[in-house]
Amino acid sequence: MKKVLSLVLALVMVFALSTLAVAETVLKLSEVHAEGYPTSLADAEFARLVAEKTEGRIKIDVFLGGTLYGQETEAIEALQIGDLAFARVSASPVGSYVPSINAIQMPYLYKSAAHMWAVLNGELGQKLLADIETGVNKDGVPSGLVGLCYYDAGSRSFYLTREVHTVADMAGLKIRVQNNPMMVAMVEALGATGVTGIGPNDVYASITQKVIDGAENNWPTYQNMGDYEAAKFYILDQHTRVPEILLASKAVKDSIDPADWAIIVECAKATQEFEIAKWAEKEASSEKIVRDAGTTVIELTPEARAEFEARMSTLYDTFGADYTDIINAIKEIGKDF
Repeated sequence: MKKVLSLVLALVMVFALSTLAVAETVLKLSEVHAEGYPTSLADAEFARLVAEKTEGRIKIDVFLGGTLYGQETEAIEALQIGDLAFARVSASPVGSYVPSINAIQMPYLYKSAAHMWAVLNGELGQKLLADIETGVNKDGVPSGLVGLCYYDAGSRSFYLTREVHTVADMAGLKIRVQNNPMMVAMVEALGATGVTGIGPNDVYASITQKVIDGAENNWPTYQNMGDYEAAKFYILDQHTRVPEILLASKAVKDSIDPADWAIIVECAKATQEFEIAKWAEKEASSEKIVRDAGTTVIELTPEARAEFEARMSTLYDTFGADYTDIINAIKEIGKDF
C-alpha cells in the first residue's frame, strides 16, 4: 500500500512540475495602427520571437488599431503604473516624460534617413534609448518606462485642406499635432495653431467636421487612415524624422525573471531591421496610392524651405538649450551625409 501511495504522490509531483514548466506569462502590447501597418507587423514578429525563444513561457497579446488604448499617451500612462507591458509609440510623446528624447526630433535636424539611422544605431542613439529607463521628467518623476528599440516612421510633413507654399500661408491654420509641447511650438512658430488631444483614428473626422484644417504625418499614416481624402494637399516639407520606440513598463520588467527579460530585449532588437524593411515597402506603396488619387503634393522651393527652417530658431533656444551637445553631435554626424 505504501508503495502504491508513493507512486501516486510521485506521479502527482511530476504532473505538478510539468504544469509549472509550461505555465504562461501573458503580457499585453498596445498599438494604435491597424493590421498590416509596418509597426503592427513588427509587433507581431516581436510576439512570435518571444514565444519561440522563451519556449512558451511568455506570450505577448498584441492589440491593434487602438483597441486597448486609443492614444499613445494613454498607453504610456498605463505602462508607467504597470497596467500594460509594452506599447509601440512615437518618440514624440515620450519627450514629455524623458525630455532628452526631444533632442532627436528637433525640426529640420536630419539630412536624410541614412543620417538619422547613423545617429540612432550609434553610441549616441543607444545611450538615449537606455536613458529612457533612468530618465526623469521636469518635475523629477522617474519615467517608469524602458526603451527596447527604435522603429522607422519616415519623415513627417503637413497635410492640409488648402495649399501652402510659404510660411505666410500657414497663418490661422489649426493643425493636429502629437501630444508634445515642442510639436505645438513648432506649428505656432509657423503662425498656425497646434491642436492636441486628437488620436490618429480621429483625425479624418476632425478634418471633415472642420475642427482642424489638417495634421502632419508620414506617407503611410496619411494614406492608411484615409486622411488624404479629407486633406488633399500634402506639403512635402519633411520637417521632422521622428522614430517610433517600442517601450516596456519598468514595473513589468522588474516582475520578469532576468534571463527571460534578456530574451525579450534580444527579440525586440531583432525586429528593428524587419520593421525598417516593411516600412520602406509601405512608404512607397502609400505614396503611389496618394499621388494616383489626385492629391496635390507641394514641394517647397529652397527659399521657402529656408524660411520654414529659420522660424525654428526659437524652438532650438527653448527645447534644445539643455541638449546642445546632443544636437551638435547629430549635426556633426550629418557632415558625412
